[in-house]
This record gives sequence, C-alpha cells and structure tokens, in this order.
Amino acid sequence: MFRTEVKVGRIPVTGVQPVVNCGAVPAKALIGEDIPVRATVFREGHDRLGATAVLYGPDGAEVQRTRMTEGAPGLDEFLATLRPAVVGPHTFTIEGWSDPYATWHHAATVKIEAGVDVELMLAEGGALFRQAAADPDRSEADRAVLARAVRGLEDTTRDTQERLVAAEDPDLADVLAARPIREFVSPSPAYPLDVQRAMAGRGAWYEFFPRSEGAVYDPESGTWASGTFTTAAGRLPAVAEMGFDVIYLPPVHPIGRAHRKGPNNALEAGPHDPGSPWAIGSPEGGHDAIHPDLGTAEEFAGFVERAAGLGLEVALDLALQCSPDHPWVAEHPEWFTTRVDGTIAYAENPPKKYQDIYPLNFDNDPRGLRRAVLRVVELWIARGVKIFRVDNPHTKPLWFWEWLIAKVHRSHPDVVFLAEAFTRPAMMHALGRAGFQQSYSYFTWRSTRDEIAEYLHEVTAETPAFYRPNFFVNTPDILTEFLQFGGPAAFKIRAVLAALSNPMWGMYAGFELFEHVARPGAEEYIDNEKYEYRPRDFAGAEARGASLAPYITRLNRIRRAHPAFQDLQNLVLHPADNDGILTFSKSRRHLPDGQYRAPAGIALPVFPGVPDAAALTESLPGRADTVIVVLNCDPLAAREATVSLNLAALDLDPADLDSEGRFEVEDLITGARWRWGADNYVRLDPAVEPAHVLKVVRGS
Repeated sequence: MFRTEVKVGRIPVTGVQPVVNCGAVPAKALIGEDIPVRATVFREGHDRLGATAVLYGPDGAEVQRTRMTEGAPGLDEFLATLRPAVVGPHTFTIEGWSDPYATWHHAATVKIEAGVDVELMLAEGGALFRQAAADPDRSEADRAVLARAVRGLEDTTRDTQERLVAAEDPDLADVLAARPIREFVSPSPAYPLDVQRAMAGRGAWYEFFPRSEGAVYDPESGTWASGTFTTAAGRLPAVAEMGFDVIYLPPVHPIGRAHRKGPNNALEAGPHDPGSPWAIGSPEGGHDAIHPDLGTAEEFAGFVERAAGLGLEVALDLALQCSPDHPWVAEHPEWFTTRVDGTIAYAENPPKKYQDIYPLNFDNDPRGLRRAVLRVVELWIARGVKIFRVDNPHTKPLWFWEWLIAKVHRSHPDVVFLAEAFTRPAMMHALGRAGFQQSYSYFTWRSTRDEIAEYLHEVTAETPAFYRPNFFVNTPDILTEFLQFGGPAAFKIRAVLAALSNPMWGMYAGFELFEHVARPGAEEYIDNEKYEYRPRDFAGAEARGASLAPYITRLNRIRRAHPAFQDLQNLVLHPADNDGILTFSKSRRHLPDGQYRAPAGIALPVFPGVPDAAALTESLPGRADTVIVVLNCDPLAAREATVSLNLAALDLDPADLDSEGRFEVEDLITGARWRWGADNYVRLDPAVEPAHVLKVVRGS
C-alpha cells in the first residue's frame, strides 16, 4: 500500500514572490521600504477566498499583517505591500483562506433577487455573524456591530432588501476588513527577507581621486605634488552641499612601478607619472597600506571623520589584484597564475592589456588567499569604512564572494558591498544572489526612450529581490557617446533620469563640468585621471555659470524631500505618443494604515538625513507622496507629446480632484503649476529644460 503525502494546503498558495532560489537565498529589502508581495491563491469550486501577507521580525514575532487585494481578473493573483521597520533577518508567509462572508453575500444577493431560498439565506447570514461574534479575540465594539447585523437580518418587520442591507453596513465592512471571517487558513512556507540599512540600497554617490584634489604642478621642474587626504577633505563640503551621501575613493594604496602606465594608458610612464591606483602594491606595502603621497593612517581617519561630520559615508575601492611589485607576489606566488614560460600572467581583456596588474588565482590556495582578503577588509572597517565598491568581482569565483560577504556580515552587518560588474546578466544577477547589495548596471548605455523604459521595468519589477542597480551616469572608464555628443542637455537628461528613477545613483567628478572629450577610439576620457593628476576649478566654473552643480543640488534635494524617490519598486511607466518622451511616476504613503505592529520602542523610519521628508510626513499623515517625471530623452531637439496617465497609479484621493476630475501639479524644477488629468500636452526643449518633475498637490 502506497502512502501519499499531501503537499498543498486546503487553499493552495503558489507562485509566492519575492522568493530567490526557492527561498535558499533571502530576498533583498531595506528598512522602511515598501516591498510588493504577490501569490497565486485559488481553490476548487466557486466559493470566495482571500489572502493575507504576514511579516515576522528578527525575533520571530509577527510585525505586520496585510489583507491582499486581487490583481488582474481571472488570474487568481493576490497583491500586497510589506514595510519592514527594523534591520535584520525577517520572514514572510502568505495565508490563503476561505471567505465565508463573501461567499454568503454573493449567493444571498443573487438568490434573494431571484426569490430563491430567501429566508434560508438570511438565516445563514445571521448564523455566520453570530459565529464571528463568538470569536474571543474580537472587541466588544466589534461584537456590537455584528449583533446589529444579526438583528437586521432577522427583523421580519422589514422587507427583504432592507434586511439584506443590514449585512452591507459600512461599520460592518470596517469590522470585517480589519478582522475578516476566515476558514481553512492555509499558510505558505515561510520565506526569508534580508532587511538591511538604508545605505545598502539608497543614496547618491560621488567619486573623486584624492590625489587630484589639491595637486600642484611646478612648471619649472615639470613635476606634480600630489593632493593628500587633508587637501581632499577640502572638497567634501561642496560634495555634501550638492546633496551626495557617499564619497567614493578609488584605491588609496601604494602603486607599483613595474609596467606602470603613462598618460592615456601609454605603455611607457615617465619618472613622475603617478600610475593607475588599480595597480596596487609596491615596496611601501599592499592592500593594507596607504600611498605615502596621500598621507598617513591618521590623516585617512581625519578624512573619514570630516566626511561623517558632513553627513557623508566613505566608500573605498576593493580591487583584488596586484601590481608586479605587490608584496604578495614575492611572498605568495601561488596566489597568481604562472604561465609555461615561468612568468606570471597579467590581466587581459583582449584586445585590452593591463601589464601593470596581476590577477589573483583563487584555486591554488583558496584558504590562505581568502584569509588574507578578509584581514584587509576588516582592517579598513576598523579604519571607518563601511562601504566597499568591489572592482571586477565577476573575475573572481562566486563561492569566494558568498563566503566573504557572509563572513563580514556576521561581525559587521552594516557593511555594504557594491559590485562593479559590467558583464553578462547571469553573472551580474548571481553576484546579487551571492550577497552584493548593489551593482553597477547597463543603465549607462540605455539612451533611447524605449531602451530606458524596458530597462527600468526590468530592474524595478523583475529583479529587485536579488539585484539592485546603482545608476552611475559616468565613470573614469565610461564616457558614453550620448555624453560625448549630446551637449550640456545630455548631462541634464542623464542626471534627471539616474537621480529620480532609482533610489541609488552616482557620478564621477567632472560630470558637473560637462567633461565630454574622449580618447580617440575609446569610450573613456582623454587625459584620463586614472593615469595622471587632474585638479579641477569647480568653484570657478560655477561662478562662470559653466557648472551643472546647482542643477544636481536641486535634484538631490528633490530626492531627499520626497520619500517616493527612496524606493525602487514603486516606479510606474506611463505612455506618451512621442518616442522621445519618457514618463514615469513614483508614489509612497508616508504612514502605514494600521496593519503594522512595530516592536516596542521602534518607530517607522523616515530616512536618515532627510528632515524635509519627516516634515512632509507630519503634514500629510496617511496621504501619498506622488511625483510624476516627464523627460525628453533627446538632447538635440524639442519634443511634443500627449502624456496619458494611469490615474490609479497616482494614489489620488477624492479631495485631490476638482469637479472635472483634474488635479494640481507643481513642477519642482521651475515652480510652475498646472491642472492635469488623464491626458496632458507637454513640450520639452532640452536647451531650456528637458524635464518636468511634477509633485501631485494634495487637497485639504
């Protein structure tokens, strides 16, 4: 005799999301983030059912219970939003259940209208509400509402329709919405949700080379004096004033002499050329050392402290590669790849060659090498670094990253790793599953309206559970043709798009100065800062009106003032009848609707360093913050279009609408106000202003 084990509940729950690798890997989440959850919930027959999403905190206690709503008709899809309020490992389940009230009400409405089983249907309703009132967890107020419904159903002095209306009382609807009558409750398995601090998935990054900040050229000797951590700290107030949250530094370690590259990646370097910071290691030390030209460990600590005082976190490059002069080459030749001629293999990405860099080989002595890397990471954590931008992680084995990130997080759960991986999607996604909280992305090369829209849908709706992109508009290695030939408008367009479509964006210094000249035949800057000093006159450019810094400041202030911009998965695309016009909206309710149970002493977060958002929350409790962005993606021509809005996605309340069903919007760039509706004419000239950033003005 065979024994069959039943694997489904009484009410089947399938297709739960967000779930990564069948729950073997936690889905990603941020503190205070709205996490869309969904599931397919169905049953036999025609009885009605419901579903509930339940969130459990790090201690295993239930912290949020949200009734799910049905998605597209006929697909048995149920949707809800969870909002974790503390950092730590969470779990969530989806409960499917039979809804006897909805089943009864549908049958009673149809039968009573047809004159079939009238008294029986009314009696069954009364019995249902009596049973609900007997629930010991219901309040006396709830019981009173249920008892009133019973009396109404059983009052034979009223006509039939009046008796049925007693089961449709608004107070009864509120009672059943807050605590529905549920039968055959069938929970899904518990799925993990890794809730991390805000900077794991939010923030604006600014990259600069500290050696260029304060660098001085001596024309008599033809030599440079390097900038230092002390002189570089002088740039921090301006970066903070622009509204950035993270200051990212390329490697700050000693640079090798062997095969040092000269200007513009020349194979021969002059005696005073500084070399690439990514060619790490010299007799002065390796990954644990600081380049003597930049200063001492104490001066680095002063830089970190100055940044923190301005509200900036320091991110440091973690580049696991060595110059031929790195101490590891002599001490641990087994950590590298030796060719048949006895030489150590340098880095190559044909036709590119990096003779000044030796890649690490993780197969010869994995235990020894991983211990050495862990020691380096922990050293820099002790020096105040909590964010690491990891160079080329896709050239190292995935098992190593899974091990390293998990090992670091056991002792330092607030440390963030950004994957600098421009490679195939499978590897980029796998790095996210291995533990990287964020990654560089293909955003940099998406320039047409349709390319951008397709990519935004992918990263906001398809992959956020395991892959969170950081939208960098440029890097020292990447100067796209869009920026090379699009003029100043191209820089505005990319800044608006990166800053407002994604809670994470970044830029490399010089973007605000419209630097756009590429090395011939390459997609990187001419006179590249990777190989030489490049001090810039930021203040002079701004005084001449030749800087994008004021515009970037405006964008970052808009981001901070509007919580809607702090989430990834709340982006909705809207159509326009011109292929150059991109439209999207983002919306977020400031406070939960009463379904959240915060742990003792824990309040729902706003966002660190965002006082405007806190004020907005207090002024509009329970209301939505909704912003609509309309962007001309063409830097060379004015575009006109009719923008058709999905009004349901804008979270509009009746008080927001006038008698014609229109609502007021305010342009956060220009201050202009208009009345908008479902269809709206726009004309955007990139030479004047390429974007509308429209706040929905809420009614009283």
